[in-house]
Amino acid sequence: MTVVFAVASLFTAPLPLLWRYRFITQWCRYVIWSARALCGVRHVVSGAEHIPAAPAVYLSRHESAWETLAFSQILPPHVNVLKRELLRIPFFGWGLALLAPIAIDRSAGRAALRQLEAQGRERVARGFSVVIFPEGTRKPPGEPAEFFIGGAWLACRLGLPVVPVAHDAGSRWPREALWKRPGTVHVVIGPPIHTAGRSAAAVNAEAKAWIDHRCAQLSAGDAHAGPARS
Repeated sequence: MTVVFAVASLFTAPLPLLWRYRFITQWCRYVIWSARALCGVRHVVSGAEHIPAAPAVYLSRHESAWETLAFSQILPPHVNVLKRELLRIPFFGWGLALLAPIAIDRSAGRAALRQLEAQGRERVARGFSVVIFPEGTRKPPGEPAEFFIGGAWLACRLGLPVVPVAHDAGSRWPREALWKRPGTVHVVIGPPIHTAGRSAAAVNAEAKAWIDHRCAQLSAGDAHAGPARS
């Protein structure tokens, strides 16, 4: 199905970004549906009432490939921040490029921040939110990790709120593992963190503290954080 969608996606290239997004993310929905139907991996979402109506920067824990796919049906239309090497992957990278992600050169130092701001500002102007995994790479559940400041910095530069997202996808869809584990992935969306007049470091620290706390609760089996939806 990846090959089929990738080839079909090429025909959407002349269309507006939102139209391309609606079509290409059907592949994500198909994968999440398949995970539920074939592997028994379901999910519930708590805190959806915290999702802003306007664009925002979403900071999320990164444990597996699951969240990169499922967020397309959980969160509003958005672009991901990613390393530009991913766009070179045959088939998968073709469809990914048509979604206009914020692709940066991580080795570029401060130039990478300029890329992040310029592309982020343009995507937000087109009505898209931005999703960033501040750990930079996938981490196993429970493993502590530093949060790079780029996401909070972008939110402060653009005057957008930061919305923290916690989940336990790594317990059902482990990183670099072929087999999936039946069960429920819990996704918890936190209240927006306003950035006006605040430093990126303070915003980043608050988001990290919330995400770490909620992930610890999920690991302990407390998945209740307000109304949930499947």
